Amino acid sequence: MTGGHRGHEPSDSRGVTGMGTAKRAYTAVVLVAVAALIAGLGVWAGRSEEPDVSGDALPDNAASGEAPTGPCAPSETLVPGCGAWWGAYVPYAGNGSLKDAVLGFEKRIGRKLDLVYNYHDMSGTELDGQLLTPDEQELGRDRLLMLAWESTIWTEPHHENWTETQLGWKNIASGKYDEEILDPQIRRIKSYGKRVFISFDQETDARIKEGAGTPEEFVAAYRHLHDRFRELGADNVVWVWTVSGYLGSADEMKALYPGDEYVDWIAMDQYNYYQCHNTTDWKSFLRSQRPSYEWLRENITDDKPVMLAEFATAPDADNPTRQRDWYTRIPADVKKLPQVRALVHWNRPPSEEPACDLTVNDGPGLEGYREAGKNGYFHQPVPSR
Repeated sequence: MTGGHRGHEPSDSRGVTGMGTAKRAYTAVVLVAVAALIAGLGVWAGRSEEPDVSGDALPDNAASGEAPTGPCAPSETLVPGCGAWWGAYVPYAGNGSLKDAVLGFEKRIGRKLDLVYNYHDMSGTELDGQLLTPDEQELGRDRLLMLAWESTIWTEPHHENWTETQLGWKNIASGKYDEEILDPQIRRIKSYGKRVFISFDQETDARIKEGAGTPEEFVAAYRHLHDRFRELGADNVVWVWTVSGYLGSADEMKALYPGDEYVDWIAMDQYNYYQCHNTTDWKSFLRSQRPSYEWLRENITDDKPVMLAEFATAPDADNPTRQRDWYTRIPADVKKLPQVRALVHWNRPPSEEPACDLTVNDGPGLEGYREAGKNGYFHQPVPSR
């Protein structure tokens, strides 16, 4: 998570810390603490080698139903034939339910999401470390799922205070965690059957400073995870490589790309922060996205679809309609970025400061977001398999 999770840099050139690298100060816990943490939590105690994916553990129709046909049908890598997917990251509801949170959000915005984005660590715990929770499985019946999988163990549920233990890219690449951590979740994805988006260590350029490793180690870890899915026969994964898009990290982003053969989509997380995070410049949707979009196309690959894996605007307290208009202009503006084929709103406030409220739960922001979501560009047939 960046708009509220990793915290990335604003897209201006001053290098002011934003949500991707410093929205919150992470507590970097040394790798040697991993064994003690896992033992203390009892994460692996008594767990069978194979996860239970029988019976009602996975949706009956995860890989059933007729696939969409016609000119707007999506490709094998879930690129819509027309327009773009309309998605969101929505934090868990107060009762702990992701399903209730998503359904409540959809009621407010007046439509069903095409894509639901959620985050997991590698603890293996039922709450945060199990890919395809019951809520995700149910939501995935008629929506696409994108799972961000972090090579960390969160200290608290849902990363509440933003502390974590880095497992380390070098260790992921070596296969150290294959049997205990990676393989059980890969088998769950395989059993699910339906295609899912996977983003490994999203906003990876921000993670270098957090102690995850070097760009070379990330590339090795990414390729190892990709190959591990293939070795276990989990071929229903669409691979998304996600960086902050902060151009102050251009050199790092170049070095972090694992190669076209390992990537299906490239993604970035850019925002209009306005007066949040010490910025003062109001950026339209197009101006907040276009510089990083063009840089990625010119310097990483021009052969992949682009996902705005997180996007949002802060409000303008002096001119509330500005936030509404920012969203209503998206359908026209995004067509000027023709390779953007999915837009995922970050609907979580990164802090309690009103200037940093990125949500569209009410007010002008909700009005504009609802209006944008009605546009036919964002109404494409979602595959059932």
